[in-house]
Amino acid sequence: MPPVVAAKGYIANTDWDWYTHFLHRAQPPEEVNFWQPSAHGFRAVPPGAPFFFRLKHPHNAIAGFGFFSRYEAIPAWLAWESFGDLNGAASLDEMLRRLEKYRRSRSPTAATGARPGDYIVGCIMVSQPAFFPPDEWVRDDGDWKPTIVAGKSIDLLHGEGQRILRDCLARQRARGEAVETLRVELSRHGRPVLVEPRLGQGAFRVAVTKAYRGACAVTGEHSLPALEAAHVRPWSDGGPHSVRNGLLLRADVHRLYDKGYVTVGPDYRFVVSPRLVEDFDNGREYRRYHGERIHLPGRHEDRPDPALLEWHAQEVFRG
Repeated sequence: MPPVVAAKGYIANTDWDWYTHFLHRAQPPEEVNFWQPSAHGFRAVPPGAPFFFRLKHPHNAIAGFGFFSRYEAIPAWLAWESFGDLNGAASLDEMLRRLEKYRRSRSPTAATGARPGDYIVGCIMVSQPAFFPPDEWVRDDGDWKPTIVAGKSIDLLHGEGQRILRDCLARQRARGEAVETLRVELSRHGRPVLVEPRLGQGAFRVAVTKAYRGACAVTGEHSLPALEAAHVRPWSDGGPHSVRNGLLLRADVHRLYDKGYVTVGPDYRFVVSPRLVEDFDNGREYRRYHGERIHLPGRHEDRPDPALLEWHAQEVFRG
């Protein structure tokens, strides 16, 4: 297939406190969560498209950028557990205070009875973010209208959008930082080309949770606080943060999986090692699932890679 040109990017109004939280980090994070106080969806640009952080009045400047990875609507507590301070706040309490502030400013009389941590927030996950100090800010979009509240898509092939992307890439190159998500063709116009964005650990957890519809692949348990996103092949051993390298498992099953006492074969059947009984004189809770086919994501492209499952069965499982 020919490369897909990144014709559009997105400029988002960015909170000053959110921006400054990242500006002073010693190393740029691999991802950030640009969360919204309400979950309205996000279809403005495709995955891999440039996502620009615009500071509002009185700054009125582009203070950084990254690449849109994916969007999901999840409870605020799960956003914190998945991303931590990559939500742009130093603590969960600070994040929830901001969430309450934004929700009240939009609807002062709204009273849902829900705890702030249970509010559903929109998570725009951005990979490979870069944040510029004030002396490197990029000049604001000359076509920006004061009435724009959240953000807007922008043409990257012409005019202001082309300038903003060019200036942001120049800032990043000057700092010696590589841009992996966006290739710039060395053709007549140097057109930006989309490639699949790399998921970070937080986006991986959210993506796996959503792919399995919030239910354990083995037991069907759907109490979300008890579930964890497991890597089939660990990240530390070369496994990617990819949905196809993930399983949503109840916490106890996850631990047994990582220790090799259980596995999932390439045929998607759950297997329990005899070592579980031999080592602990127990395991009846897990034996009842032995040989059963796991619950799989609805989309075939989200299902575990059989080659990775085979790797776990051969390299980790205590068969």
